[in-house]
Amino acid sequence: MSGGDIAVIALVLFAIIVLFAGIKQVPQGYNWTVERFGRYTRTLQPGLNLIIPFFDRIGAKLNRMEQVLDVPSQEIITRDNATCTVDGVAFYQVLDAARAAYEVSNLKMAILNITMTNIRTVMGSMDLDNLLSNRDEINARLLHVVDAATEAWGVKITRVEIKDINPPADLVASMARQMKAEREKRAQILEAEGLRQSAILKAEGEKQAQVLQAEGRREAAFRDAEARERLAEAEAKATSMVSEAVAKGDVQALNYFVADKYTQALGQFAQSPNQKILMLPVEASALIGSLGGIAELARAAFSGDGPQDGTPRRRGAVPPVGG
Repeated sequence: MSGGDIAVIALVLFAIIVLFAGIKQVPQGYNWTVERFGRYTRTLQPGLNLIIPFFDRIGAKLNRMEQVLDVPSQEIITRDNATCTVDGVAFYQVLDAARAAYEVSNLKMAILNITMTNIRTVMGSMDLDNLLSNRDEINARLLHVVDAATEAWGVKITRVEIKDINPPADLVASMARQMKAEREKRAQILEAEGLRQSAILKAEGEKQAQVLQAEGRREAAFRDAEARERLAEAEAKATSMVSEAVAKGDVQALNYFVADKYTQALGQFAQSPNQKILMLPVEASALIGSLGGIAELARAAFSGDGPQDGTPRRRGAVPPVGG
């Protein structure tokens, strides 16, 4: 083999080496930075790319996919001087490979430190009760602060989550006692409210019952008064009719009126519950005559008989049977 052939072969091999040195294949999800004589020139996108060998070189290979960063446990002091141990996770994504490679040294360590610092700042400005019950608010505030701080590095913080908040054991026991006391207090308040409501309802029921009883008594008194009024009207009308009959010469009506009152008085004496002996200074014939007058008056009323000539009958006379 001549020297010319060797030179050609060497040239071909050199060309192949240069070609392979200038071809760069970037995997999906990554960006590579290109430096020429140590200065950043451009960013290679996923796929096949060409660079100038011996002049250009690959500077940083950055992952563009969303990544998770574990935030280790640390102790914080809340606004009410309670000590807690907290840890969390942060999710971030590189948006600008050049800024992420050349604006900050050790990107992951920088994000981790700024996240831990802001966790102490945000959670230290809250009371322990709010710290345990407002995790969503804490996560939102951390995301806003950390994302604003890392924007200059070409990084987007997508999420910051607090995983665990662990107060000291004695503080947890105190919180448990406090919760128990609060629940007992609410139970006593509810029981007192129930008793109060029961008493109110009972009083309302008694009031309503008294009102109804009063209404009943008023209605009964009204009806009694109305009955007495009608009885008085009937007595007055009966008296007027007897007076008119006497004025016309019919004394039987007067006999009937007197006998009715007489028998009513005797009935009331007889119905009295007391032991009694009645000594009546009256003649039986007078009562019999009055009863006879009643019978004659009734016969006259039903048969149409009676004194046609206007001659008054003798008081106490009993007409013969059969007219």
